[in-house]
Amino acid sequence: MTSPSRPAHPPRRRPTTLLSLSVLVAAALNGCSSDTDEPGNNRAAAHPAPKGVVTVDAARTTVDAYEKANNEANRTRGSRGARLLGTVEGGQVHEQSLADYEQFKTWSKKDQEEYGTEFVFTSRKYYIPDGQSWFAVRAKSSGSTSEALLVFDKVGGRLKMVASVYANEKTAIPEIAVRNGFATAVDPAKRVGPLAPNQLGDAFEDLVETGGKKQGRQLASTTATKEFAQRYVNRTKGKQAAFSKINYFDGKPVHPRVYALRLADGGVLAVFPTSYTIEFLHKRFMSGGRIIPGETEAIYNSERRPVVTDEYQGQALAALAPSRKPEVITWRYAMVDSR
Repeated sequence: MTSPSRPAHPPRRRPTTLLSLSVLVAAALNGCSSDTDEPGNNRAAAHPAPKGVVTVDAARTTVDAYEKANNEANRTRGSRGARLLGTVEGGQVHEQSLADYEQFKTWSKKDQEEYGTEFVFTSRKYYIPDGQSWFAVRAKSSGSTSEALLVFDKVGGRLKMVASVYANEKTAIPEIAVRNGFATAVDPAKRVGPLAPNQLGDAFEDLVETGGKKQGRQLASTTATKEFAQRYVNRTKGKQAAFSKINYFDGKPVHPRVYALRLADGGVLAVFPTSYTIEFLHKRFMSGGRIIPGETEAIYNSERRPVVTDEYQGQALAALAPSRKPEVITWRYAMVDSR
């Protein structure tokens, strides 16, 4: 059996000594600045004193440090690369990165070369909410025209990237509100229209579990939701369906925190974690039928078995407003286990 293909998102490319990394991270936490990015209207005002987790200059330095460590880790991979990446990355995005390293050998040569190509984040805009442990960055990755929203939060006392969501090339990330140099964090448990940001994961996963017949009905129809719901439609099609019954189930994100910011139009932009599993049950399992794991699944469990369960961890981005259903802008998953 062949595993379902990875979503059509380019692999994230992640320079360069560990010493320089530690210096940069220390500088970030102490509010130092060293580059010439244009922060636009996002630079914190001199008065009152900044109350965010970092200043704009320190946020810039943190992102620089991430680029360097990420690029080096992507070249190295293996246990050394994973350890290095773990010094600057956490959350759902780190679960996906570790899966990338494990599955790297199954990728095409083109994807492998792309993944190892150095990158930088350009066109950065920094959004630092008042009184929070985290900040966000809107940017583009070199070689791509797609916008990304990156979230850095304190993990073990150090600022690490915990989320990274890319809109497609035809979709812009909504404008985030900034007042007196600060963004405004929103309580993820507070409802905005039919759902609160922390309810988005269950609603989104319902698209593959039931085709959107339950919580998924609360989501607006977007390109992202249509693409994701198509997996439910396709569960009875293809070679896999010929010999196995395929079911999708909502899962439990490894890192459940939701990050939400006020938008310029009064709405809310939310980065939310999401997870699901796929169960392949051999139609003749009662009489000894066994499924042959695909190349990616075999990394985790190479045994033939009557039931194959693949676990996916992901993250997504959505815009919420009181007057309409939440609009999911983009999503990305990675298989992290097969049992």
